Amino acid sequence: MKFDKLQVWQDSFELSVLIHKELTSCRDYGFCDQLRRSSVSIPSNIAEGMERGTNKDSVRFLFYAKGSTAEVLTQVRLGVRFGYIEQGIADKVELECIKISKMLTSLIKHRQKTA
Repeated sequence: MKFDKLQVWQDSFELSVLIHKELTSCRDYGFCDQLRRSSVSIPSNIAEGMERGTNKDSVRFLFYAKGSTAEVLTQVRLGVRFGYIEQGIADKVELECIKISKMLTSLIKHRQKTA
């Protein structure tokens, strides 16, 4: 299975691009770097997981991606409170994170069944 054909990979890739663009004027470089890195981690771990040789390895990396999704959601909520991210953007990111997390849960369950 090609990872880049998966809707969850495509959506998480676009989420990372959105986050990167939204943080171009943020001056808290540590915070912005952490949020960018966690968002990049989602599609990266999906790709790595899908290219692993066993379902057990794949599932482990998909769980990493799911964890990074929760990290992004947490950081975006903090970014709103810190005044770095507009609420409208945060709402869009939150909806995407929830959708991506659900898709990852389904993919994990599927991979676990075929293990």
